[in-house]
Amino acid sequence: MEMKPLGRTGIMVTDLCLGTMTFGTQTSEADAHTQMDMALDGGINFVDAAEMYPVNPISKETVGRTEEILGNWNAANPSRRGEYVLATKHSGAGFAHARDGAPISPQTIPEAVEGSLRRLQTDCIDLYQFHWPNRGSYMFRQNWTYAPSGHNTDEVLDNMHECLVALKEQVNKGNIRAFGLSNESAWGTAQWLRIAEATGTPRVASVQNEYSLMCRHFDTDMAELSAHEDVGLMAFSPLAAGFLTGKYQNGMVPEGSRMSLVPEVGGRHCRRAFEAVAAYLEIADRHDLDPVHMALAWCRTRPFMMSAIFGATTVAQLGHILDGKELRLSGEILTEITEAHRAHPMPF
Repeated sequence: MEMKPLGRTGIMVTDLCLGTMTFGTQTSEADAHTQMDMALDGGINFVDAAEMYPVNPISKETVGRTEEILGNWNAANPSRRGEYVLATKHSGAGFAHARDGAPISPQTIPEAVEGSLRRLQTDCIDLYQFHWPNRGSYMFRQNWTYAPSGHNTDEVLDNMHECLVALKEQVNKGNIRAFGLSNESAWGTAQWLRIAEATGTPRVASVQNEYSLMCRHFDTDMAELSAHEDVGLMAFSPLAAGFLTGKYQNGMVPEGSRMSLVPEVGGRHCRRAFEAVAAYLEIADRHDLDPVHMALAWCRTRPFMMSAIFGATTVAQLGHILDGKELRLSGEILTEITEAHRAHPMPF
């Protein structure tokens, strides 16, 4: 693995990140703790969570459980907390199970930070992220009907400024070290950066957006912003929610898989998706590569990639991913992947 800078913070993270959104539903606490041990022992120093986790399914009863599981591991392994960079997220407008769906604001930030710190049983969150913009996002297939109008620009910018001031207070208290975004656009990220520069408030260090062989929104405007502003991508769903493993091909739905729990898989379930997966599986087979290893290795070649966040429902899946952590793809394979992308753009 490679170490990548977390924006301009001076913090370095591995280019693979352990995602935890199944901790507490599909993944038991015992297995989650084993995964923490395995990930750190395997060289990963980056772990991502969120106050709303776990998912698959999301329920009021389990919100915060993932952070609690991580907190129990931290409490049981106090000497290891300094071995990894811990990221979590503030849920935003519309998520009814946290603060009755209140938007991100100076009023909700202190409560959300303190809640995460308490559940995580840690003194400081290394990277604190806003899970999605108050104004909405084109992520999760919303791009097909995305309408960014209808918001008062001055009010949006005022809210950003107020939130950054509130974040600075959290930094001054020692509660957080760095600030990141998630499910953000180029315009939104640029405004956060501009306001931070003008006011001396926390600068955006990263953006956590969906990115994989199957979802490449980041390749254009966001890529340019990343290059010029040192805001790296934390790619979620780099295996396209499991599609790129091939396990859903030919009508297969493994028991306990995400598709078995959420049949539409966040709007990804469609004919074009399976056709695109077949093309990538063919490349992997032709070069005698594991498709999981190929998909993750490809993500890590992207010039804007800070870290690819993978989720492993089981300990065995994590072991399999770690087995491919040193894979590097040849120029020939990268060319074939580009050709497949041109043939199967935006498959879901």
